[in-house]
Amino acid sequence: MTVQIVHLGDLHFGGIADVRQIEALEALLPDLRPDAVVVAGDVTQRARHGELQRARAFMHQAALTAPVLVIPGNHDVQWWWRPFIPFGKNAIYTKYRRYFGDDLTPTLTVPGAVIASALTAHGVAWGSLTPRLRDIAVKGHLPKREIERVKHVFAGASADAARVLVVHHNVLRGDLSQRMGLARWRQAQRRIATSGADLVLCSHDHQEGADMLGNQVVVSTTGTLSTRMRGGRPPCFNFVTIEATAVQVTFFRWERDHGKFRPSDTFAFARAHSGSPAVSGQPSAVS
Repeated sequence: MTVQIVHLGDLHFGGIADVRQIEALEALLPDLRPDAVVVAGDVTQRARHGELQRARAFMHQAALTAPVLVIPGNHDVQWWWRPFIPFGKNAIYTKYRRYFGDDLTPTLTVPGAVIASALTAHGVAWGSLTPRLRDIAVKGHLPKREIERVKHVFAGASADAARVLVVHHNVLRGDLSQRMGLARWRQAQRRIATSGADLVLCSHDHQEGADMLGNQVVVSTTGTLSTRMRGGRPPCFNFVTIEATAVQVTFFRWERDHGKFRPSDTFAFARAHSGSPAVSGQPSAVS
């Protein structure tokens, strides 16, 4: 069974959001006919009520086309409420929960796939601290308890279902930024490799990407739909197609002159858990 997912992230409703792009995406979604829409965090810029309200309206509009899974990113967390207290972190998610519900790590099951999310946006947390001051409340952390919970979800899925893990922070190094989204990224990569996931959907880096983690897990990193795309590149979202033996990731890039998103490069990967050897994807132009 083929499963198609619109993979979004870093919408940043607020000062840096591009309303023209959002409206174009809302108009395009029904034509794409996805089986699911995944929004991998940072739906706001400053976790303000107005930003969250617009994000909620977008999710409701998208849900008219397909089921939606959304998770918080570092910009959606009110980390300043509990900056250096390791316990009692519930306050930092209060606004987000008001608009998107109590479950910060939702699971979505569609025919052919189970999509499970893991929380990596913890505000100022011991697991995400680094020696660099600029990383405070920006870097993510993937705790062991999160992966254990995801493993349990995947274990309960049917044998032929694709297993998709959603996190906010990029799990592979950004090409332009040369930064990892997760503070303890080696540890996180090992945990992801043992989770049973066929595919990881992430964002945070503001640059699109498609690659393999350890020749085992396909990683789709979506770009941003804001004005802060890296290197002057056009804003972008990803369209992921999961088949029995392969995963394809197509970049939909913004064409400003035409006011539309159009498909560009497609990367294809063998699914490691399908019994075929995993291979690196090669880009091919599509019309």
